[in-house]
Amino acid sequence: MAKPPNGGDNPADRDEPPTAGGEPSAADAPAAAATPDGGTGGSVAADGSTTTAGDTTVEDGLAGEGPTTDEEMPLADHIEEMMRRLGLVFLIAGIALAVTYPFAGDLVNYLWSVHIPEPVANRPRLYGPLEFILTKLKVAGLAGLVVGLPMFVYQTYRFMRPGLYPTERRYYLAAVPTSLVLGTFGVLFAHFAVLPFVFAYFTTYTAEAAAVAFGLQETFNLILVLMGWMAIIFQIPLFIMLAIMMNLVTRRWLEQKRLIFWGSFLGIAFLFSPDPTGMAPIIVALTMVVLFEGTLALLRWTGN
Repeated sequence: MAKPPNGGDNPADRDEPPTAGGEPSAADAPAAAATPDGGTGGSVAADGSTTTAGDTTVEDGLAGEGPTTDEEMPLADHIEEMMRRLGLVFLIAGIALAVTYPFAGDLVNYLWSVHIPEPVANRPRLYGPLEFILTKLKVAGLAGLVVGLPMFVYQTYRFMRPGLYPTERRYYLAAVPTSLVLGTFGVLFAHFAVLPFVFAYFTTYTAEAAAVAFGLQETFNLILVLMGWMAIIFQIPLFIMLAIMMNLVTRRWLEQKRLIFWGSFLGIAFLFSPDPTGMAPIIVALTMVVLFEGTLALLRWTGN
C-alpha cells in the first residue's frame, strides 16, 4: 500500500468537521489564541480590559489612577507652591495681628482682671522695658493664630486640589469654616474653664508658703500658650473626620492604635507646656484624649 503524501498517518492531519458557528477546530486553537502583539488570549481583551488566566479580571480605572485633573509636577515646583501658600498663611495671620494690636492693651487688662485673683492688689510686675510691648504682640498673635488656622486648611486644600476627587473637595471646603469655629471654641474653653482652674490651683498650693508675685511676661506666657494650644487641639475632630472621609485611615484602625495616640498626647502636652507643676499639661492631655475618643464615639454611633 502506498504511503500518504505527507509522510504518515498523523491524526492531527485528518480532516475534522468544522464546529458550530465556523469556530476553529481543536487543532487550530493555538493559532487562534495568538494575539497581534505576540502574547496569548489571556493578555489583553479586545475591549481594552485586562484579563488573566482563570477568568480573573481587573476593572479599568482601579489600578491607581487619580482624578483627571491630577498632573505630575517636578518636585521643585511642588516645593515652590507649598512655600508660596505657607507665605499666604503667614500674611493673613500677620494682617490679623496688625488689626488686633491697637486693642491689645485693653485685652491685656481684661485678661488680667478676669484670671488673676485680687487683680487690683496683684498688679502686673514688669522686669524689663519691653515686656509690655512684647506681651501685646503675643496677645495680638493669638488672634493671628485663630484666623491663620482656617487659612492653613484652605491653602492645604488648594495645594492638594488637583489630586482630590469632587467628594473630597467638598469635605475639604467644608472644613475651612469648621476650623475657625473649632479654634474659637478652643480659646473660649481655655478662657472659661481651664485658666480659672489653673490659677486657683496656683494660689491654693502656695498660700501657706509664700505670696505669689505675678510677673506680666510669665503670667501671659501661660495664658496665651494655653489658649493657643486649645485652639489647635480643638482641630483634632476636624482632622480625624477629614482623614476618614478621604480614606487615609479608618475608625477601627484609630481605635486599635488609641494607646499610642494617648501616649503621644501626653508627651506633646508636657513637652510644650510652660507649667512646671504638671497641672496644665495634664489638663491639655486629657482634653486631647476626650476630643479624640469623643470623635470616635460619634463616628461609631453614626455607623461610620
